[in-house]
Amino acid sequence: MSATTTQMGITHMRREIEEIPEATARLLDGSAAVLTEAGRGIRERDPHFVITVARGSSDHAATFMKYAVELTAGLAVASVGPSIASIYGAKLRLGGSACLAISQSGKSPDIVAMAQAARAGGSLTVAITNTADSPLARASDYSIDILAGPERSVAATKTFVNSAVAGLALMAHCTGDDKLLAALARLPDHFRKAIACDWMALAEALETPKSLFILGRGPSAAIANEAALKFKETCAMHAEAYSAAEVMHGPLALVGPGFPVLALAARDASEPSVAEAADSLAAKGATVFVTSNKAKSAARLPHVATGHPLTDPLALIASFYGFVEAFARHRGLDPDAPPNLRKVTETT
Repeated sequence: MSATTTQMGITHMRREIEEIPEATARLLDGSAAVLTEAGRGIRERDPHFVITVARGSSDHAATFMKYAVELTAGLAVASVGPSIASIYGAKLRLGGSACLAISQSGKSPDIVAMAQAARAGGSLTVAITNTADSPLARASDYSIDILAGPERSVAATKTFVNSAVAGLALMAHCTGDDKLLAALARLPDHFRKAIACDWMALAEALETPKSLFILGRGPSAAIANEAALKFKETCAMHAEAYSAAEVMHGPLALVGPGFPVLALAARDASEPSVAEAADSLAAKGATVFVTSNKAKSAARLPHVATGHPLTDPLALIASFYGFVEAFARHRGLDPDAPPNLRKVTETT
C-alpha cells in the first residue's frame, strides 16, 4: 500500500472520486465562457461531420461524445487514430469538419500531432484538457480547461467525468439545448448521490472468476468501456465491454453458470434492451447485475436517475468508480499504484 493509503486511511483514487461533484461544478462555472464561445464557433462552422482524437480513458470520453453528438446534432462522428499523423504522416481531407481532441495532460505527442494535422486539413479543432497551457491547447482553435484539479491516482476518475461533461456542455451550447444545460447544472447533486450507491453486492460474484463482461448500449456503451479499463487497472482483473446487442452473438459462447456480468442501463431508449439482455444471460446461468428496475431475473443495483438520457450514464460511472476502488482494496490491492503503469503515458 502507498503511504497515503496506509497512513491516512484513504486512497488518492477515493479522494478524487469524492471530488467529482465539486470538480464538475467548477468546470461548469469556470469554463462557461469558453464552452459558450466554442459551441458558437462549431455552430457557425456548421460542420458536415465530427472527428475525435484521444487514447485510454479520454478515448472512452470521446466515444461517449460520439453518441452525444450524433443524438443531439445529427452529425456522424468518427474516431481518428493518432498514429495516422504521428507515425504514418498521412494528410486527411477534413474541410467542413470539427475535431474534438481529448487529453488529460495535453502533451502526448501523437495526440498533439493529430490535432495539428486536423487543423491543417481544414478542421475546426477543440481541445478538451486538464492542462490549460499545454501543447494540445496551443495547437487548437479553442481550448477547454476541464478544471478537474490535480489527479494523483493513476486511474482517471474526475478527469474522465469532467471531459465528458465538457463535451456535453459544448454540444448543448452548439445546439441551443437548454434542457441539457439544465441537466448538467443538476449533475453535482446527482453525483453526490451516485457515489454513495453501494454496489458491493458485486464483490462476492467476482471472488473466483478471472473475467467478466460489462454491457451497455448507446452512450452507456462508452461507460462500459471505461468500467472495463478500471477493472484491469485497479483490480488486476480482466473485463471486456460489449454492446448489450453484440454480446448475444459470438461472446455468448463464453457465458456459463456463474459467469459474472455487469449491465449498465441508463434511463434512455436503450434501457429495455439492456434489461432484456441481462435477463437473457441470467437465464443461461450467468450471475448478472443490472442498473435497471425493468429487469425481472437479473439482480438490480441501486442507481441515480438524473432526469436526462445523456447525463444518466455519467451517474452510473460515478457509482462504479466508488465500487471499483473499494473492490481493489477488498482484493488487497492499492488502486493508486497499479503495476507497470504511470499517470502520464506519452506515445508517439
